[in-house]
Amino acid sequence: MAPQDAHGAQAAQDTARRLRTISGELADRFYERADVVRTLVVTLLAGQHSLVLGPPGTAKSEMARELTGRIEGASYWEILLSKFTAPTRMFGPIDVAALARGEYRQVYDGRATTAHVAFIDEIFKCSTAALNETLGYLNERIYHPESGGEPIRCPLIGAITASNELPSGEDSAAIYDRLLVRVEVKYLEDPSNFASLVRSAVSRPAAPARTTVQLAALQHAVTEAVPAVDVPDAIVDAVCTLRAALRRKELVASDRRWRQAVGLLQASAYLDGRPAVSETDLSVLTHVLWNSPAERPAVEREVLHLVNPDAKEALDLADTIDELEAQLDAMAGQSREALSEWVIKKAHNQLAIAGQQLEKLREEAASAGRSTAAIDRVTGRQRAVRARVLTEALGVDASTVQAQL
Repeated sequence: MAPQDAHGAQAAQDTARRLRTISGELADRFYERADVVRTLVVTLLAGQHSLVLGPPGTAKSEMARELTGRIEGASYWEILLSKFTAPTRMFGPIDVAALARGEYRQVYDGRATTAHVAFIDEIFKCSTAALNETLGYLNERIYHPESGGEPIRCPLIGAITASNELPSGEDSAAIYDRLLVRVEVKYLEDPSNFASLVRSAVSRPAAPARTTVQLAALQHAVTEAVPAVDVPDAIVDAVCTLRAALRRKELVASDRRWRQAVGLLQASAYLDGRPAVSETDLSVLTHVLWNSPAERPAVEREVLHLVNPDAKEALDLADTIDELEAQLDAMAGQSREALSEWVIKKAHNQLAIAGQQLEKLREEAASAGRSTAAIDRVTGRQRAVRARVLTEALGVDASTVQAQL
């Protein structure tokens, strides 16, 4: 390897290492968001756009700002959209002073037109007037000035968007289709994480570590290092197998979406410091191949069946846990004796067995170098349901539940 090539490879490895550290720092800060954070980083590395979908109060905005703020030297743009947001507010207001002189000009500094990274909140409330410009911005990174003339090339690497709800009309659906990655976030499920969140409101923790990455290094990764990651024939075959399995379940994604997803696979491998895509990287497709949240579990099962058998087994355990929670809900209003009998004869043993199996699955996955994200998510559900059983069915004081989990 020539010295210049060796230096470039070392720089690329350093960028990936920094991005991994950033992902870890954000995962420590935002409880139950490790997979979300990693997916957002992978999406930026692929030069694509993401949607964070979830109810208010789930740290969507804060997480996006904290991630995009780690890119030193980048021009950042953020906006909260409404049905009345004018295109000029997004891409460049009119220069009033110039207008007084009879000149029609727009001021682009600090707007979407000059941004390297962007956060667009309530993306589906984009006004009809701004729709075409927003689509052009996301699709082609261009903006057509109000006064006409040559389109402006925008330096956007990728946008993180957020919404509390799915699109409801054709206009917003057009934007939804252009967001390659869709990540769901929910309220915290693990009682220990919720307890830590409450404690953080009254404590004064030390300033967290804050690793950053240079804009030029990120741009080089997006344009050079990530596209250079090899995609073996075995991965192409696996993608074809996955597509066929999903089509049998009437889960159909466009050819464009499948093609763009290859870049995500390369970005995932690059982030982990690998020169070629492996089966592990296919797990990122669980955030790409569904249209409605109701479809996501089926997509996740097919992906994990292909790449991560221990995670698929964890999802099977999740069905048992969900069924127990549904039974607990159905028993609301029954006597303490009836609830206690149900816990003793059924719920306690099933939840304990599920917890043991999840712990074993996690150990096996970790030792084999496979992702534990899905297992950890199911473990959080098991802990949350067990906490409900202890407090609601057995009457255990909520303040003592954590010690018993």
